[in-house]
Amino acid sequence: MKYMTSAQVRQMWLDYFASKGHAVEPSANLVPVNDPTLLWINSGVATLKKYFDGTVIPDNPRITNAQKSIRTNDIENVGKTARHHTMFEMLGNFSIGDYFRDEAIGFAFELLTSPDWFDFPLDKLYMTYYPDDKDSYNRWIELGVDPSHLIPLEDNFWEIGAGPSGPDTEIFFDRGPDFDPENIGIRLLEEDIENDRYIEIWNVVLSQFNADPSVPRSEYKELPTKNIDTGAGLERLVSIVQGAKTNFETDLFMPIIREVEQISGKTYDQDGDNMSFKVIADHIRSLAFAIGDGALPGNEGRGYVLRRLLRRSVMHGRRLGITEPFLYKLVVIVGQIMESYYPEVLAKHDFIEKIIKREEETFARTIDSGSVHLEQLLAELKEKGQSQLDGKDIFKLYDTYGFPVELTEELAEDAGFSIDHDGFKAAMKEQQDRARASVVKGGSMGMQNETLAGIVEPSRFVYGAETLTSQLSVIVADNERTEMVSEGQALLVFEQTPFYAEMGGQVADHGWIKNNQGDVLAKVIDTQKAPNGQALHTVEVLASLAVGTEYVLDIDKTRRHRVMKNHTATHLLHAALHHVIGEHATQAGSLNEVEFLRFDFTHFEAVTAEELRRIEEEVNEQIWNAIPVRTVETDIDRAKAMGAMALFGEKYGKDVRVVTIGDYSVELCGGTHVGNTAEIGVFKIVKEEGIGSGTRRILAVTSREAFLAYREQEDSLKAVATTIKSPQIKDVPNKVASLQEQVRDLQKENAELKEKAAAAQAGDVFKNVQEVNGISYIASQVAVSDAGALRTFADNWKQKDYSDVLVLVAAIGDKVNVLVASKTDQVHAGNLIKVLAPIVSGRGGGKPDMAMAGGTDSSAIEQLLASVADQL
Repeated sequence: MKYMTSAQVRQMWLDYFASKGHAVEPSANLVPVNDPTLLWINSGVATLKKYFDGTVIPDNPRITNAQKSIRTNDIENVGKTARHHTMFEMLGNFSIGDYFRDEAIGFAFELLTSPDWFDFPLDKLYMTYYPDDKDSYNRWIELGVDPSHLIPLEDNFWEIGAGPSGPDTEIFFDRGPDFDPENIGIRLLEEDIENDRYIEIWNVVLSQFNADPSVPRSEYKELPTKNIDTGAGLERLVSIVQGAKTNFETDLFMPIIREVEQISGKTYDQDGDNMSFKVIADHIRSLAFAIGDGALPGNEGRGYVLRRLLRRSVMHGRRLGITEPFLYKLVVIVGQIMESYYPEVLAKHDFIEKIIKREEETFARTIDSGSVHLEQLLAELKEKGQSQLDGKDIFKLYDTYGFPVELTEELAEDAGFSIDHDGFKAAMKEQQDRARASVVKGGSMGMQNETLAGIVEPSRFVYGAETLTSQLSVIVADNERTEMVSEGQALLVFEQTPFYAEMGGQVADHGWIKNNQGDVLAKVIDTQKAPNGQALHTVEVLASLAVGTEYVLDIDKTRRHRVMKNHTATHLLHAALHHVIGEHATQAGSLNEVEFLRFDFTHFEAVTAEELRRIEEEVNEQIWNAIPVRTVETDIDRAKAMGAMALFGEKYGKDVRVVTIGDYSVELCGGTHVGNTAEIGVFKIVKEEGIGSGTRRILAVTSREAFLAYREQEDSLKAVATTIKSPQIKDVPNKVASLQEQVRDLQKENAELKEKAAAAQAGDVFKNVQEVNGISYIASQVAVSDAGALRTFADNWKQKDYSDVLVLVAAIGDKVNVLVASKTDQVHAGNLIKVLAPIVSGRGGGKPDMAMAGGTDSSAIEQLLASVADQL
């Protein structure tokens, strides 16, 4: 077995499958594109689902990749086991209807055991297989695998709901008895016992059935196109090749760990308690790659995952004695380790460091507030005479503030409290169950459509054409091919077409199919890509259409021109965002519609009003400069040399189209555009909003819609001018400012009058002092207009020694407001109000010296006041 670096292992995998005719697919962005079933790209096949379900037919049916992936459903195991990670690389080889079982198993065997490749000892390899899959068993035997190394397992069947499914065969590497202290042996595999001896390194999925949840597995139908989907963990392969005890002692992690040693002054001991080092090394990889791919820390979805990883890392840093921000210092180390295949981390390290450091500094303040929360919690327990910290409260500290259980336990024990470990575990399990329930393994795939996948007739989209004559080559009606159709809906493919199929955020063209006399025979209501790339026209048939006949294809020109204006404006907006708020503001989705454009981009905070103004001005400057919009067809390498920017989520072939707008914008784009920016007319931003953690959205309009938006604003301003009796619109701001000043003066005068009235009323209220059990108190109903006036009463009461306790009740509208204030340690205001509030059908709480509540039953106010004495 050869010693290799991680970069060499990855490259050997790709080189091997390239030598077997596989196309090398680049690693995709960690943030899924157009796939709501996934939070993250979590496997090598996740980005290839469109090939497996037949939605798209690949240029080459043989594909290999090294795909960065994130899974966080087992985050608690990171650092505890030899092989759990949040971010990992999945190496894969895939066949879309090309080779199947014999070749796939043969490839795996050769790559692992051949002296020309990994050269693993055959006697160290074990394979599991689905018991009914005798073909896989026989294939392994043919290759020379000892039958005792073949283990049947019922779980070796891959399915995730409707769609492609099938048996799988897994390959394990035996690390020997040193990793089997109880000498259990092969039962570890046979009984699926968690262990560090037999390490799964490869899974070959034989996708041969269309799974149907409504029938037993034995009745699944064979797929019209059988596929191969495999996955091998790079980190596990590297640990075996490098003879490491765990994945963390490899060149993928050790440089990070060494840097943490330097920062902390502590030493990593692979045989000792080194969990904190491992957690930090693992999590910083996920953070660096995810942020580099456009995800940002936040309070929900992907953002929450990143925030949790960062906070967990910071807390483990504190366990190593690191109290200052330090994670951001590790980004460059991550980038250097992965640079050979993922240069983007180093290229974006300044931005990644900025985001991580800012989040670390924010969390430092959060830790302080969490400590205060714990102290308050312990103080309340002590008052109640309780000596144990409840598991749900421990989990809240852990989940909300990032406190590890160990820290909570240490602080609580110092204060004389014990820990409800069982309650914490139960709360943790509830969260994990919720998390797992929300994850679809691999993401579901659609059923293959054999009819659409079988369309192989060529079709060419003609750029610039708005009307042309073309022969009809395919008709699909009711999901079957036919030679003629005379009514209903149908799908049509022509030899060439002016209709743009929806792609890259640009909506589809609509229009008409006519005969040579100009009669409309069908209305085109949608245009999408067929699996083999042809434009698939969805039409409402008005008269007979026949295959082999020529027709006139006429797009809705007005619709196309409106869409083109918005599409070109999107390119201008993208460039303006880079100039105004930074290069990190990359596209995260777009929609170029008829009436508007929508642009999603990565950014860590709301775009300010001033920034939006600058963006809008910059885009309009490019429009008014009347810049020619040019399109160049070239190869991908030359396009990159031109500085062309790839749009998010798009897959580009060898030949691409580059859209240039002077030297202002250069992007890869297959859509349609205006010939000159002046055609756009005017550009106006109508809305900017957040749509998720680290993702913002701009809605904008152009041309006629922009004019109408300005007209609407003008009409609104005129209406305001009329209301405030301002003769000139230009005077409205000054007039409004003057009116605001008058309102502030009146509010101030009103507040002073209220305060005087409250003081006068207070004189009477504070005279009614009662006493019980040595505690003096005032309990009274007062007439006030808002809850703030109750606080004014309390402020006045605090200034003099009227009583120990104050209870005030006010009926304000249909609500009842209650205030309790206390100057004595014998009465906790928050606890007292919790008893009184339910009397008026309310609830509330507060601090020992002040508490407030709201209720709805004003008829019980007298009962509440009368019960105060009973509670003191």
